[in-house]
Amino acid sequence: MKSSRFSVIRCALLAAVFGAALQIPAQAEDEKEWTEAALQLPAAPAADALLTFHQTGTIQFQIDANSLSIAPDGTIRYTLVATSAAGARNVSYEGLRCSTYEKKLFAFGRPDGSWSNARRADWTRISQTDANKQHHVLYTEFLCDGNTIAGKVPDMIQRLKGQRYPQKKI
Repeated sequence: MKSSRFSVIRCALLAAVFGAALQIPAQAEDEKEWTEAALQLPAAPAADALLTFHQTGTIQFQIDANSLSIAPDGTIRYTLVATSAAGARNVSYEGLRCSTYEKKLFAFGRPDGSWSNARRADWTRISQTDANKQHHVLYTEFLCDGNTIAGKVPDMIQRLKGQRYPQKKI
């Protein structure tokens, strides 16, 4: 009787150990199931919808409020306009993943209002360095709350409108 009880206990312990080893952590399971939503490019940015959210000494960064959206995959998508003090302007359509602190460049805007798809289609970690701090600023101050989306699009737009930079051209 003792040996059969010992065998049952041993089998139960082995099952528990192997079962625990085979379990996938919840976060890894969620990450495995994530599928990126299809890309839908917005209209070219409208000058009256541009909201300045960050400035360096020579570059002003703005988001086109009309393009700001939360995609079905839980990413935030927006048109970013970067204008230099000399007048050079770069337009890009981008995505931000609050859950992973990543960004993605989807397309570049052309002067005629059309888009050119980005060659590199990877999600990359957001940089906090001064040269590329605009995505970190979007993440921490306007679009994300920790690793979650910071409210609905109208809430995000209100935060962007209420920031400290004047809505004007450099």
